Amino acid sequence: MSGSVNAPPARADLPADPPGGRRAVAVWGIGVAVYFVAVIFRTSLGVAGLDAADRFHVNASALATFSLLQLLVYAGMQIPVGLMVDRLGTKRVLTLGAVLFTAGQLGFALSPSYGTALAARALLGCGDAMTFISVLRLGTRWFPARRGPLMAQLAGLVGMAGNLVSTLVLAPVLHGVGWTAAFAGSAMAGLVVLVPLVLFLRDHPEGYGPAPRAAGTPRAAGTPRAAGTPGAPGAQGGFVRRQIRESWAEPGTRLGLWVHFTTQFPAMVFLLLWGMPFLVEAQGLPRTTAGGLLTLVVASNMVLGLVYGQVVGRRQSARIPLALGTVGLTALLWASVLAHPGERAPMWLLVTLCLVLGGCGPASMIGFDFARPANPAERQGTASGITNMGGFIASMTTLLTVGILLDATGDDYRVAFSTVFFLQAVGVISILRLRPLALSREAARGRATVPAQEPEPGPEPEPVSRACPLPETAGREAP
Repeated sequence: MSGSVNAPPARADLPADPPGGRRAVAVWGIGVAVYFVAVIFRTSLGVAGLDAADRFHVNASALATFSLLQLLVYAGMQIPVGLMVDRLGTKRVLTLGAVLFTAGQLGFALSPSYGTALAARALLGCGDAMTFISVLRLGTRWFPARRGPLMAQLAGLVGMAGNLVSTLVLAPVLHGVGWTAAFAGSAMAGLVVLVPLVLFLRDHPEGYGPAPRAAGTPRAAGTPRAAGTPGAPGAQGGFVRRQIRESWAEPGTRLGLWVHFTTQFPAMVFLLLWGMPFLVEAQGLPRTTAGGLLTLVVASNMVLGLVYGQVVGRRQSARIPLALGTVGLTALLWASVLAHPGERAPMWLLVTLCLVLGGCGPASMIGFDFARPANPAERQGTASGITNMGGFIASMTTLLTVGILLDATGDDYRVAFSTVFFLQAVGVISILRLRPLALSREAARGRATVPAQEPEPGPEPEPVSRACPLPETAGREAP
């Protein structure tokens, strides 16, 4: 008998949809907890930027290198991680990621010099890179497809909660107990989430595993695999090239990358490194007030994440307007703050800016809602990795450029933050260019996979003559 024991009974015209339920929430929750800790570690430098500059005796450009290297590793790992998730499964990749980012955070706590601290942040970035794509994969494997946008937004929301912990908890602990104790203590959270991850996480519900790839003619027992077949020596390179090529060939994947690129980076740069120095040094705010504004960005992100997830889940046509609207509003508020006459912007304007920056994270998640339907299940990891590169490439570019311009202009934040507008313009042009083809492909794919609908009720049938008896099955519901 042919077929896979992993495949549940399903309609021939539609893939089996995972059932969701309490167990799905529990397993997904383990993955999200790992991502939550990774975000705490990733954003910990955002509240310790000024302390790091004093500890390692570095200027703005060197300080930016911490976050730049971390994001460079993160972005560079996205496609390899996507391939690893598609090939090895979620649990293995997520476990490796937790080990690496925990080691990186601990190494950062104990680093005696700038060079070793850089190496520790690179290791942290490598582990961090393995978390979010894995969580997205858990969502698609454990929940029905219609829940995809909401589960992605919820994952992003939990990540922002990790950012909130950095702002509200790590910052006062850092100033209370010192550098080494604060960062080493936070590293213990990595060990806490590693235990349930190893013991309880599963890649997919039983009976809902990925369909096996076609491998040609069945191989007789004891016969070596032919070169180029899945699992054969030399086939790995072909798998990698095929996954990347086929994912990139989809306009939806490329559109997802540019949506992520254009929407995410203004808030990422603000929270990850430059928000605190900008508010303290350029705007003259005390650290506690600046920390409150950073917290406001995170809180706004969490609220808007729920709103965006519900809107996109119910109306796919809202994706582009939401993304471009967020970009336009962000640009307007940044321009208002930077162009405000006088040395400092009023508090109400800074508060409004922070509220609007909260929409950048949820808007960036829309990119995955273009890549997801454009790719089959066996390419979801690779496509998500390509998409996720977008925002981090933009963030890296902005982090470095802002640091260089601050050193070159004597800490002129107005000039330095003008980088935001250039990258937003590049991204919007790319989105508008790719949008028609990506949406037409998506619509065509939807028409091809939607099951046949019941016929619309027509006019009442003519009365049947008593001389022509009905068959005995008439009037019964079709099975």
